[in-house]
Amino acid sequence: MISSIPIFFVMSNQFPIGIFDSGFGGLTVFKSIAEKLPQYNYIYLGDNARSPYGDHSFETVYQYTLECVEWLFEKGCPLVILACNTASAKALRTIQQVDLPKKYPNHRVLGVIRPTAEVIGNFSESKHVGIMGTRGTINSNSYPIEIAHFFPKHHVHQQACPMWVPIIENGEHQSEGADYFVKKYIEELLAQSSDIDCILLACTHYPLLIPKIQQQISKKIKLLSQGEIVADSLVDYLNRHPEIESKLAKNNLKEFYTSGDVDVFNNHASLFLGERIIAKNMIKKP
Repeated sequence: MISSIPIFFVMSNQFPIGIFDSGFGGLTVFKSIAEKLPQYNYIYLGDNARSPYGDHSFETVYQYTLECVEWLFEKGCPLVILACNTASAKALRTIQQVDLPKKYPNHRVLGVIRPTAEVIGNFSESKHVGIMGTRGTINSNSYPIEIAHFFPKHHVHQQACPMWVPIIENGEHQSEGADYFVKKYIEELLAQSSDIDCILLACTHYPLLIPKIQQQISKKIKLLSQGEIVADSLVDYLNRHPEIESKLAKNNLKEFYTSGDVDVFNNHASLFLGERIIAKNMIKKP
């Protein structure tokens, strides 16, 4: 069990930013954050052994996410970004409202849904936006709820894409087989409204499918991925919270961990980051 890992505290006032995803997709967000804020130290954790999260229950996703967040806390991260839409949809609120006040009052956990909801309406002239995500994200209705807070007159059309993450994680995102499922889900989304002029890829894996998605949509439709949006939001957050920012180490160091096979993670990570990395397994072997 992940929760059985010995506690390790960094005895310093200089701490890294933690970035978590259920697998590889969060690396697209990590890449944008590291490019926007290169001075900070980062620890990336992918829970690849239990990925994908998309079809798990709320309780299971919450438990898995909390275990990984606590692991990052134990590694010294005072701030953790859930670079996973499913975890943000199914676990973030409970972690923020229940776990942090009770056990970690000096720590913060942020997600990817709210920063996106705060700006997505600015990209749509028709006020009709499309959301493409995992079943877990779509069934949570997190995006329609959050977007309504900021853009109450906008219409949100959702489409679950259950095959996209398995295709990507199996390295088939450039194959002809991927073409079928990209076309299928795009057509199902656009059939909901001819007024959709903005589509959000509400899963951090999906940017790897952008070339194929663009082949299926009009050039008039804006296609949004979350990396730059979340990175810009983090810049704003750190400016507004100097009590957190002052704790962060600035040595431009990056560490990568996975709960799964290290060699598999290293090979797949290069697809998302565009560079080779050397990851470690999060569970220390005796």
